[in-house]
Amino acid sequence: MKWMEMPKPELKKLFDGTLAAYEGRKAKGLKLNMSRGVPGREQLALSNDMLTILGEGDYLSPGGTDCRNYGGLEGIPEMKAIFADILDIRPDEVIVGGNSSLAMMFDNVAVNMSHGVRDGEPWMRQGRVKFLCPAPGYDRHFTICEYFHIEMIPVQMTGDGPDMDMVEALVSSDPMVKGMWCVPVFSNPEGCVYSDGTVLRMAALKPAADDFRLYWDNAYTIHNFSGPRPAIPNILRECEKAGNPNMPLIFASFSKVSMAGAGVAAMASSLSNCEYIRKRFFVQTIGPDKLNQLRHVRFFKNFEGVMAHMAKMADIVRPKFELVQNILQKELGGLGLAEWNVPAGGYFVSFNAPRGCAKRIVSLCKEAGVILTGAGATFPYGRDPWDRNIRIAPTYPSLDELREAMEIFCLSVRLAALETLM
Repeated sequence: MKWMEMPKPELKKLFDGTLAAYEGRKAKGLKLNMSRGVPGREQLALSNDMLTILGEGDYLSPGGTDCRNYGGLEGIPEMKAIFADILDIRPDEVIVGGNSSLAMMFDNVAVNMSHGVRDGEPWMRQGRVKFLCPAPGYDRHFTICEYFHIEMIPVQMTGDGPDMDMVEALVSSDPMVKGMWCVPVFSNPEGCVYSDGTVLRMAALKPAADDFRLYWDNAYTIHNFSGPRPAIPNILRECEKAGNPNMPLIFASFSKVSMAGAGVAAMASSLSNCEYIRKRFFVQTIGPDKLNQLRHVRFFKNFEGVMAHMAKMADIVRPKFELVQNILQKELGGLGLAEWNVPAGGYFVSFNAPRGCAKRIVSLCKEAGVILTGAGATFPYGRDPWDRNIRIAPTYPSLDELREAMEIFCLSVRLAALETLM
């Protein structure tokens, strides 16, 4: 029976039993941080050989680049080629940087604010800059906007991606809408894959601002763990066809492929945009860490090597996501309390609690030793209008830790729901 249909005496019995079970779990003193999508130890161990792969005297790339020295502002050719294959574009459309794609996104926003897009009018002089922010979405994207005092406009996510009717209306009518965050494959946190129709409509946008940019974050494009890697239209090629060749800025990284703190990041765009960015890099840096890029090239060799590595990664994370689904279904299925997604890839499970309960659930979990991403973090300004969405990050704990954490989570959901119903 759905709990909302139960009489109050029955709910009271359920509440007493749930509270006792929760207090028992709380007394065990578990301490587990699941607040971010952090790779687990087994995932990181897959790349341990990279730590010693460059022996004494091994510093020349296959093409002869001395990776100890200055230069190579856009990365070594072999690393550019691997990213080009991952993103299905040409190597000359790729710029390889340091370890963080988030830093590259931040840098692009900062330059646009202070110097404009391609030396146009700086955004900060034009008025109140706005970004479209699919929600639920990636909290670190939102943090960049807050840092630069960019107004965030939430756009509702659907099964096909962002609500494109809303996107088209806002982009075409307001010249202060300068950008939009997109995670097109296994979106954070919902695991959504943008439909072909959504991507084509994105490419064909008619922005009121000629300096509007799509920030296309391919953070999870090769992180499938159930079924084949999704294939969606190539945003760069589709924008070219639609007459918007300079609109997309594409980002990717190896942060969750090799070493989370020592991967390699890249961005890609039109040849015209890449040329402009190279000129900026000449002022900004003397070159990226090419030895780290060489480590990755030696270890992975090519695109096929990357995909073989990701198949091993999938074998590690798949049981954790299956465990989360099994426990959620066992403890909460059929009660009419909540709903959650069943992702085929990415790093998260998006959980929608009863309205008004997310903050309480996160608080109860914390009291019992399980730290989750803050309720509301998946919405701009941390404001979930329904106080429902919670991002579950299963990758870091061991299976035993994850089982215990999810049992505490489900007890917290049941307890918060019963408090509301009573």
